Amino acid sequence: MSTRPPTPSRRALLRALAALPASVLLLGEMPGLLGTALAAAPPSGSATRYTIVPFLNSNDGTVNVYQSDDATDFRLTQASAYTPPSNRIRDASVLKHTNGYYYLTYTTHTWQDVSTTIGFARSSDRVNWTFLYDYTVPLANLSRAWAPEWFVDSDGSVYVIVSCSLTSDEWIFTPYLLKAANSALTAWGSPVALSGIGSNHIDTFIVRNGSTYHAFTKNETTKYIEYATASNLTGPYTISRTGDWAGWGSYREGPALVQLDNGGWRIFFDGYGDGTYYSSDSYDTFATWSPPAALPVVSGTARHFTVVKETVSGGPSLAKGVTRSFRSANFSTRYWQSQSALLNLPVVSASSTTAEKQASTFTVVAGLADANGYSFRDTSGNYLRHWDFRGRFDANDGTSTFAKDATFIARAGTSSGSVRFESYNYPGYYLRHYNYQLRVDRTDGTDLFRQDSSYVPVTAWA
Repeated sequence: MSTRPPTPSRRALLRALAALPASVLLLGEMPGLLGTALAAAPPSGSATRYTIVPFLNSNDGTVNVYQSDDATDFRLTQASAYTPPSNRIRDASVLKHTNGYYYLTYTTHTWQDVSTTIGFARSSDRVNWTFLYDYTVPLANLSRAWAPEWFVDSDGSVYVIVSCSLTSDEWIFTPYLLKAANSALTAWGSPVALSGIGSNHIDTFIVRNGSTYHAFTKNETTKYIEYATASNLTGPYTISRTGDWAGWGSYREGPALVQLDNGGWRIFFDGYGDGTYYSSDSYDTFATWSPPAALPVVSGTARHFTVVKETVSGGPSLAKGVTRSFRSANFSTRYWQSQSALLNLPVVSASSTTAEKQASTFTVVAGLADANGYSFRDTSGNYLRHWDFRGRFDANDGTSTFAKDATFIARAGTSSGSVRFESYNYPGYYLRHYNYQLRVDRTDGTDLFRQDSSYVPVTAWA
């Protein structure tokens, strides 16, 4: 398949120079943060849920809650979900703790003000939040403590990474590590500086893969997100990729990573220079990345966020090893049909010919690339796959590429009983009809797209 194609008001220059600090998550170690180390599509009857809790470009006194089942199309769950009793809430980082509660930690003041505290709040449902406390970071001559981020290490230890500046130079930040001294997350150890990133680097986000810590950090001089590695959480880190090494461009900040259902990794970052929030994917342990793509819905509204990933109950349930027909959710007389090896959406009825009914009947099987996903076989034994973004039927050639092209992840549709099918190897791209032809297109976040990509499995025509 061909390669994927590539406002909040802009921050004041001073805010851009100061920006936001460190954030950290561990690859696949903490359920509810990034899922399992070997990502897979959720099993039948379950769903993936990604949650973000950003502050707003228009209001840094409150946060919204958004959720998504594909890490692309984030839908508003609760507006103004949490407003602290005093001060502000910026750069909120969200954690699903082992006690079942969700926790926020956040910056408590605007960027212009001295800010020596970070805030904490808790929720049982991600929607209703309770203020816990403001914590004064115990660092001598502290000027600002910004963008605290949760980190959970492989032994279960919980940390907050916070970037701090001193009164001697209030705009030069260094990331510090705070370790939770109890499971209630109400007491913290002394700050320990992360070494090797260097001064004038902010928004450091770290993921651990095996014994290596991988850091993504913004160089505040060049405005590029750089890449570093270390064998210890506290460093020293070695920066090995600089400049526009990933093709994301300059004036980017707030990197945050999450693992997708197909095992790849997605980075989110704030393109504050052009007022757009972006995502980009990697499938080779962060060596190369897809062209950055603007996030629908939240671009222009959401600011600095991190992501919690969970597997929850209530997802689509589609039986395997059975034949089904698939009816359009918004054109109730039209069904999937193989026509000259291409997947189209013609009208099918009781008066249709036997050949037309057979061409509208498919066997649902376990995904060729992921058994928790789905593949679809026509009556001649060929599989539905995407090719040049078009849905078509071909014989399985046994290659990994074919298996991925022919595997789809089931997501909830727009109406009861309907299902959306996301491309396994192009996350965020769905089988949708356009001019009654089915193709794989990237979601644009609109209700129309969701309707055009929703189908109802029904009793097979043949």
